[in-house]
Amino acid sequence: MDPVIDDDGPGPGPNAPAFTVSELSGAVKRVIEAGFGRVRVRGEVGRVSSPRSGHVYLDLKDDRAVLAAVIWKGTAERLPALPEEGMEVIATGRLTTFPGQSKYQLVIETLEPAGLGALLAQLERRRAALAAEGLFDPARKRPLPFLPRVIGVVTSPSGAVIRDILHRLRDRFPVHVLIWPVAVQGAACAPEVAAAIAGFNALGATGPVPRPDVIIVARGGGSVEDLWGFNDEIVVRAAAASAIPLIAAVGHETDTTLIDLAADRRAPTPTAAAEMAVPVRIELAGRVDGLAARLAHAAGEAVLRRRRRLRDLARALPRAEALAAPAAQRLDAAAERLAAALRAATARSRLRLAGAAAALRPRLLAEGLTARRRVLDDRAGRAARAVAARTSAARIRLDRAGAGLRPAPLAARIADRRRRAAERAGRAGRAAADRLRALAEALAALDRLRLGLGYRETLRRGYAVVRGDGAVVTTAAAAARAGALEIEFQDGRLPASGPPRPRRPRRGGDGPGSPPPDPQGRLL
Repeated sequence: MDPVIDDDGPGPGPNAPAFTVSELSGAVKRVIEAGFGRVRVRGEVGRVSSPRSGHVYLDLKDDRAVLAAVIWKGTAERLPALPEEGMEVIATGRLTTFPGQSKYQLVIETLEPAGLGALLAQLERRRAALAAEGLFDPARKRPLPFLPRVIGVVTSPSGAVIRDILHRLRDRFPVHVLIWPVAVQGAACAPEVAAAIAGFNALGATGPVPRPDVIIVARGGGSVEDLWGFNDEIVVRAAAASAIPLIAAVGHETDTTLIDLAADRRAPTPTAAAEMAVPVRIELAGRVDGLAARLAHAAGEAVLRRRRRLRDLARALPRAEALAAPAAQRLDAAAERLAAALRAATARSRLRLAGAAAALRPRLLAEGLTARRRVLDDRAGRAARAVAARTSAARIRLDRAGAGLRPAPLAARIADRRRRAAERAGRAGRAAADRLRALAEALAALDRLRLGLGYRETLRRGYAVVRGDGAVVTTAAAAARAGALEIEFQDGRLPASGPPRPRRPRRGGDGPGSPPPDPQGRLL
């Protein structure tokens, strides 16, 4: 049963029925929805929240009141542009309540800016903020490649724009075209366009899908609301961050969006973007033919000039007969002298041969051989005597060395060497024992020093360690900030009831009844 609201009578009596909270909230919900089934509200967008669910929660406000509103996910996806804080909008929807928080809210079904001026003001604020970051700086823009092999096109696959671009590219210079289909208006436009630009940049140079040499982002004409997705901040940042040169062709020549300012080149129309991307093949072929003709003509002229120059130089050179005449004359003179020279050389050779033959008679050869034989016999006798003398000396040295290797002297020498080795081993053992003893005494002294410097020896002398929240506390201020205190004595730890109060210093020093200061300080 719905509660009945009576403003004329007195308050409910003791016999009035008691309603549950849910019943009362449901009654209020029905009253508000019945009285405000469909309303249009004009106001400024305040707080905007977009959780992962896809719903959009916002506040509509004026100078005296605030109205909570919600845009469900399905409605938000159909909006041309999502609301932003500071926009003045006209929202159409139905008023309802949210019993979970005891408040009423407007469920928005359509949302539109309150006039073109509001959109342009928002656009100008966004343009100024992005320009301050340097995203529109001309120094950041890259030149377009002269003849790209692959062109990436970001646009709607079903519109006339892509057909115009493909037709224009086919007429001018057919190249490989990659199309990345996106929504060109609505809430999905901005994220899809930004993802397409980033996706083209993420393609590898050697992957199965070729990486574009230039990107064209294109859309036909439309109103400011239709083109609003290309003014989104994520689209502008994606265009500015693109490593591939980008051409923006959004709208007609009079339409300007923020992606036009961030792109490397702006085209007034999608057809003009295709003309910017590639040259005209026929014009290139004609230019190449012209250059080839000029090259052939220049080569022919160069050959002709060199032929004329060679002919002119040849006329200045003497004739071959005149150059060869002195050499031929010298050759004839040498040929005439050659016969007489050969006869004289033959006569001289014959005389030398006759003198040498006279010295080669048999008697002279026999005498020479006899003299050489006597010399060899003398040298052989001297060599035999020298070998016998050296052999005798070596045998004497060997006998002397053998006499020194008798068994008795050798055993005495071994016993002496063994005795000296035993003495050295004993000295080495005593030195090692002395060294180990000295090291043990030094280690014991260091251990006694470690124990004397440790804080546990201080605890045995009557001191204690105070810890606050697990850390050592050394000041009263730190103890006062600690949540829990713990005191460590020599034989264990005890929790403290609370932080100690800091001792207030006295003026003029301690009184006569104060204990003398501890020269070693205190830990507690």
